[in-house]
Amino acid sequence: MNIIVIVTDSMRADHLGCHPLCQSYHGIKVQTPNLDKLASEGTLFEDAYAESLPTMPTRRNWWTGRVGFPFQGWQPFENDDYLLAEVLWDRGYTSALISDTYHMHKPVYNCGRGFDTVVWIRGQEYDPWIVDSSVSVDLTPHHRLRGDDSDEMWRDRFIQNLRNATYRKKEEDYSVARVVNAAKSWLDETVTKQGVHDKLFLWVDCFDPHEPWDPPQPYASMYDPDYKGMEIFDPVPGKTEGYMTPEEVHHTKSLYAGEITMVDKWVGTLLDHIRDLGLYENSLIVHISDHGEPFGEHGIIRKASPWNYEELARIPWIIRHPKGIGAGKRVKEFVQSTDFMPTILDFVDIPQPLVMPFSAPRKSAQLFPQDVVLHTNTINMHGQSVLKLMSGEEDKIRDYVYTGHHNQQWTIRNKEWSYHYPLVPEASRTGGPELYRRSEDLAEQVNVADRYPDVADEMELQLWRWVMSLK
Repeated sequence: MNIIVIVTDSMRADHLGCHPLCQSYHGIKVQTPNLDKLASEGTLFEDAYAESLPTMPTRRNWWTGRVGFPFQGWQPFENDDYLLAEVLWDRGYTSALISDTYHMHKPVYNCGRGFDTVVWIRGQEYDPWIVDSSVSVDLTPHHRLRGDDSDEMWRDRFIQNLRNATYRKKEEDYSVARVVNAAKSWLDETVTKQGVHDKLFLWVDCFDPHEPWDPPQPYASMYDPDYKGMEIFDPVPGKTEGYMTPEEVHHTKSLYAGEITMVDKWVGTLLDHIRDLGLYENSLIVHISDHGEPFGEHGIIRKASPWNYEELARIPWIIRHPKGIGAGKRVKEFVQSTDFMPTILDFVDIPQPLVMPFSAPRKSAQLFPQDVVLHTNTINMHGQSVLKLMSGEEDKIRDYVYTGHHNQQWTIRNKEWSYHYPLVPEASRTGGPELYRRSEDLAEQVNVADRYPDVADEMELQLWRWVMSLK
């Protein structure tokens, strides 16, 4: 079958219309009709969590099936990583990576490994794309600096983003639309012109709804139409107190919701094109995000601190199987980003553990090419396939989920408790470990570590046992 993956970066699970936690603005739930339809035809995982945060560490989870945060942070892929695209390429898949996630575009990360085709859409966020200093921009309508040592850095970033935005004249010029149209073009070339209809692997990695949250109309006013204040669509990360009023934070969040609805529209455009090409019924289609986004729930806006709270750690995840496995199902048990790659391989019957081939010379490959011998490396993935959850063969695959920022904060959750363990002082909002009773406080507002010390100790012990068990 074909494998089509659609990533929408920084998308909170509670801003997916069909999710039971979906938020409302002035009584209107966030509108994502195309993703809702996909979920109705597939399986929605209601308790899905990121494992390694943020952007690049999560993609390592997705593409290796291995846990990252206890050992690795934001860094390039390593030579002995056997990436999903490489595994599928070795088995004859025709593949493409289409993305505007400009961190991935940086050559040091080599994110194109294993893909036949790579298309980078330029101009997102602070991508140094339009660098002509004669392009004049005005920061004052939408940008507020903090009046501290960060001003110079953020002023330069905001200027770069506004220069990039001068490219946009209509909705089709926005990055998410350009990514989708590039993906459609690749499908047209591959399917229509080259006649390849099977064993396609398409990874569409949309940076939206990542900040800046500056969608065009009608999305910009869709969820807060009566607002009259300053529209801060790209706040400097940090504390909200003393920087933004509650009304400003709410409006910025409504801009984010509007951008999600715009992203959903373009995801729907891509899905319609897949249907038109006759690929829909022969394709495994996945929608997922790398993490959510804070909007003042714990006193900060944007990813200003390495805190693994619900608003950042919980992610949307939908899988639609072409044979109807799990159609219309809601899975309420834990899954997380390390389960992604084992799941894909399970769907296409690639056995695990993986065996990674590589060549190594006994003497000198240049002088004695006949002495090059084939060695193998066995890859054990830490994640588990969710296929049996979709089919109903299993009720759950784990009791705990784990989320972490490398060398900063580690978190363990079960159905009743969440426990946040800081490795450095700035990784704790309260000055030490934090324990929350999820059945009463899913938003993780009231730290009860002092009230339930035995529970906190047991959760910390389980966390360390799990880390020490990883190989």
